[in-house]
Amino acid sequence: MVEETYMPGMSVSLVARQHGVGANQLFTWQRLMSQRALTAATAGEEVVPASDYRALEAQVAELQRLLGKKTMENETLPDT
Repeated sequence: MVEETYMPGMSVSLVARQHGVGANQLFTWQRLMSQRALTAATAGEEVVPASDYRALEAQVAELQRLLGKKTMENETLPDT
């Protein structure tokens, strides 16, 4: 849809109406595309909501913290 807005005689409003989406949404996609923020969609990769991504980042950080803690515990155990 974003590419359609750049075609001669087309506008964001017209393309949005043709596809049944809000012009504001199409403007947002246009901005994201110009910032290369939509590369996952063009690469055929799965796109996940940002909230899910942030939750997974937090989970990874917590697991890394726990792994670091266990590593420190193992390094300080006396050799028997």
